[in-house]
Formats: sequence, structure tokens, C-alpha cells
Amino acid sequence: MRAPRALIPLLSVCGAAAVVTAAGVGADIDGLPGGGPAHADGAVRTPPPKATITAVDWNVCGAAEAGCPLGARPAELAKRVAGQLHVTEVGGRKVHANAAFLQEVCSGQVQALKRASWFSSWSWEFAAYPDGPSCVGGQGRLGIALGARAALSGVQTARLPSPSGKRRVALCGEAAAWRTRLCVTQFSPSAEDPQGEWRRKQGRAYAALAGTGTRVVAGGDLAEPPESAVLDPLYRAFAECDQSGTARTGAKTLQDWQGTAVEKDDYLFITKSATVSCTVPAATGKSSDHRPVSAVIRFR
Repeated sequence: MRAPRALIPLLSVCGAAAVVTAAGVGADIDGLPGGGPAHADGAVRTPPPKATITAVDWNVCGAAEAGCPLGARPAELAKRVAGQLHVTEVGGRKVHANAAFLQEVCSGQVQALKRASWFSSWSWEFAAYPDGPSCVGGQGRLGIALGARAALSGVQTARLPSPSGKRRVALCGEAAAWRTRLCVTQFSPSAEDPQGEWRRKQGRAYAALAGTGTRVVAGGDLAEPPESAVLDPLYRAFAECDQSGTARTGAKTLQDWQGTAVEKDDYLFITKSATVSCTVPAATGKSSDHRPVSAVIRFR
């Protein structure tokens, strides 16, 4: 098991910046500017309460295609996802997740999670890939999902800049109990964007959508290694849970056909004032071609 990395807060965030709200449901965004309205100097602000978020980011590989071991068995995959969220491992400790950032998940699987007794206090949001396939077994559409053991409000589905016929979306919501903005997405893979042109636009747009608030957690399968310029806007604005200090590092999450981890494609970006411990399993994943990223995030 990879040893966790505890990130020392890299930046003190002064004041409370407003969350970007320029992208409404179904709106197109292309590198939206961050920031928000200025606050009057000397205004009295009540600091948000401390919060601990135990997050799992995972491309669950729900499509019925080569490389997705359980894509043709969606009910079994839903149970695997539930099990991963119920008990995940961070820093050698088994913990219960209270936030989920899922990609390539079927809408029917999200409905199954909603019905599961362990998730009775969770809120779930789903956004289908606009040009994505249907899932097998009447499990609805393939897409992304955001789950939290807290009420979600102000939920937005925003279209990212994407190749024609291969549109991508991001999904965000506010968890008021944690005073935290949560976002999830999946960037265009290289097969759809061989030159990375659209991914560069997606990186700028996603960073802007996540916003500049004092508490942000933004996850996803971003289809690029940490050193890629595509991720520059996100690394400038946030800390990634598995990096060491300011170095852009992290355990590999994407597996090849033999189950060998070959590249880090999966991320949890977090406001730099937080502290975080992050773990990626060392063992080969049996239900997806991606290994989950699990993190314990503490906002003080």
C-alpha cells in the first residue's frame, strides 16, 4: 500500500471568495474567469466550521467494452462501487467515505446506490455524457456522478469544450454542511483528442468552474499525467491530494490489459489551505481499468 502523503497547507486563503456561478445547467463554458464579487474591507465574517471529508474518486469503467471487466455485469459493478465507498483505505487505515466522485458510471447504478441502506443519508447527482452510450441491462446512460453524505444544493451540469459528437460535461454542487464546493468530470481521452487541444481547453474551463472559494474538492479522470500542461490551471489553483509538496507527483491509477498501473490519470484537487492524506491501492483492480484515489481531507 502506498504510504500517504500529508500536504502542509501551501497557501493561506484570505477572506471568502465567491464560488463561480457563471455556468448554469447545460451552459457551455470555455475558460471562465475565476473569482467573485469583492468584499468590503473590515467586514465581519464567521469562519466556517471544521470539516473532514473522506473522498473516493474512481472511474468505475461501467461501459460494456474491452478493458471494463464488469461493464457487462452492471449490478455486480454497483455492489463493488458500494463496497469501495463503504470501506476504503487511506494511510493504512480503513475508513468510510462520505463523498464520491465517479466517472463512467451508469445512471441505474447510481439509483441502486440511492436505494442501498448504507447510503440512506447521502445525496446523489448524475449527469449523462451527452453523446455517450447506454448501459447494458437497462441500466440507463453512462455518465458522471457526485455523491455526498450531506445535502447538495446549487447543482450545475456544465458542458466543457469538446470535440464534435464527443461532448464532455462537469458536475458541481455545494455541500453546505461542509461549506465546500464539490465537482467531478472526465476529460476527453486521447483517442478523441489526439493533439490534446480540447483537453487544454477543458483544463482551463474546469479550474474556472471549480472556482476560487475557500473550500473546493474537484475530482475526475483527467486523461493526462501530472506533468502535462493541460493540468497547469488546476495545479496553480489547487493542491492535488497525492502530490509531494509542490512537486507534481502521484501513484499511477490507470491499468493496462495485464493489470499493471501505467499512468496517473485520476485526481482530487483541493483548496491549498486544507491538509490531506491520500492513497491509491498497490494491488491490481479487478472491476475497473482504473484504481480509485481515496483521501481524507481536513478543512480547519
